[in-house]
Amino acid sequence: MILLRYLLILLIPVLGYIGLRKLAIKYSLSQRQFNLLLVLASILAVIVVLILLGRLSPTFIIAPIMVAATFALRNLHLLIRLLPLWQMLRSRTAKSAYGSAGASDTSSIRTRFLLMQLQHATGDMDGEVLQGSFSGRRLSSLSMEQLLVLAQECLQDADSLQILEAYMDRVHPDWRADQASSSQQAHAPQPPATEAAMSETEALEILGLQKGATRDDVVQAHRRLMQKMHPDRGGSDYLARKINLARDYLLERL
Repeated sequence: MILLRYLLILLIPVLGYIGLRKLAIKYSLSQRQFNLLLVLASILAVIVVLILLGRLSPTFIIAPIMVAATFALRNLHLLIRLLPLWQMLRSRTAKSAYGSAGASDTSSIRTRFLLMQLQHATGDMDGEVLQGSFSGRRLSSLSMEQLLVLAQECLQDADSLQILEAYMDRVHPDWRADQASSSQQAHAPQPPATEAAMSETEALEILGLQKGATRDDVVQAHRRLMQKMHPDRGGSDYLARKINLARDYLLERL
């Protein structure tokens, strides 16, 4: 019985992590969403392990849940009335965060095959396929197999391939490992984006700015995007290069 208990304790984190990965793939969770879910699941796993070891009473977790459920049921009518107010406050908060005259809360990167949108507030990415077998489709509507087919088509354009790989890295974190032994992954490294290819329109779209943006607008937009798209925070080297190139291009001309 004791051996079975310890075996169960060892299996909890392994099975939990596998389950979270499947959820991330099924619901296309961003890296930030997956990390938050992982933290919450880790806290819950620690509580379950402590209960199994007899170090913690089950009432420790059951009692707060019962109290919260009782409060919610008793005040359900009030919570329903407050919901529109909460949504309005969230909307105003989002507008105040990105409400400068020269900035918006969305950036765009256009390549030969893709028009990609980056959400500043969440760091989420999605885009439209501009040509090829999936022309007119949203990336979020494509399965992993379809994305890999699209990646083969994007081999014709280095920028399209890199932005697509950045999307797959963020939405399907394990795709590279899953395809490591597949011929679909065997392509030569693509050259990085160069400053020569940058234009004012493209730079403004990448930073989510409008013509006439000030130096301060450029700096703030760059900082805001890098907080979401830096490689160390779930972004990619390609996106970081494009964001830096856009900032440098605009600052040199102000």
